[in-house]
Amino acid sequence: MTETSKTDGTTGKIRANDEVWIVGATGRVGRGVTARLAARGLTVVPVGRSREGMAAAGAEAGLSGDAKVIVADSAEQIADEIVRERPRVVVNTMGAFAATAPVIARACMPGGHYVDQANDVVAVQGLLSLHDEAVRAGSTLVTGAGFGVLATEAVVAKLCEGRPTPHRVQVDAVASVAVEAGVLGAALAASIVDVLTAGGRRYENGRLVTSRLGADPQQLIFPDGESAKSAGVASGELVAAHAVSGAPLVTATSALVPTAPLIRALLPLLGRLLSVPALRRLAVDRLGRATVKAAPRPRKHSWGHAVVEWADGTRHEGWLRADDGMDFTADVTATVTELLARGVGRPGSWTPAAALGTDLATTAGGTFILG
Repeated sequence: MTETSKTDGTTGKIRANDEVWIVGATGRVGRGVTARLAARGLTVVPVGRSREGMAAAGAEAGLSGDAKVIVADSAEQIADEIVRERPRVVVNTMGAFAATAPVIARACMPGGHYVDQANDVVAVQGLLSLHDEAVRAGSTLVTGAGFGVLATEAVVAKLCEGRPTPHRVQVDAVASVAVEAGVLGAALAASIVDVLTAGGRRYENGRLVTSRLGADPQQLIFPDGESAKSAGVASGELVAAHAVSGAPLVTATSALVPTAPLIRALLPLLGRLLSVPALRRLAVDRLGRATVKAAPRPRKHSWGHAVVEWADGTRHEGWLRADDGMDFTADVTATVTELLARGVGRPGSWTPAAALGTDLATTAGGTFILG
């Protein structure tokens, strides 16, 4: 029988039950996290719009046919259910994190914990702004629990260990992901459109400033001899690299940003057009319905990369090697969630390495290569 919310007789605070809720359990990351946590013996509850879809995803993940599911079709409805039932940890994989994360995370407090895979500046900063509130509530909120954010944050943290504050940091995220056949989906479509409308960002003199999306295109040569192009982007990696290093100058690039000169020239115009609400809704709808064919990942490994420089000219470079970027994300999210469910972690709002240390990256299957 499922335990409902209780009050701790000593403190008077609401105490969470032992359930872990997976919001968006039918998506690729949601399915992966559900399977991993169920295999580790946690009580997993899928949350989403379709009871049939969640039952199918739960069965694929190894849940019993009569396993509990929560049917809700908006962040607000999900938040109401969280307040009513008090799960121990809620994992948000539904996307549109700038809008959904604060609503769902606040519902987890007091006492419950929250995890997501956000990787845009607005969403990551938004969740981090709840830090003091989470400390008071005794809750741990972790944003960017995936290849995006952790793969570069962990490298920067490693390179800065035991050293003074650096002058400059650059991080580069190059995920290699096998494509599943099917529709692109609204969550991924919204993320793509949000990257275009946000434009570029960088830190100058410790302040986040606007830059051109696609700035500083480069060719990265990986330690295994493969290569890929990347260009400047406003991302959660940027925020995390600044927070963990304290460097006044920070830039971030991604292989997801087009580097062809003509496309880069058109990116600012496209971003302005998609900033019009009606055009944004249309773009998300059309893009989300687009069908994609299955394809193998383009490179053997995914790579997080960082270069850290100090004012005296000292320079250190490092890499984190992982396999499929989406599988690594599911591993990171599952690991963070299991640790929080078992009582590891400290109250507040954090990026992954800040919350649980750089070993999180290796526990999830990554390998550091540090210069």
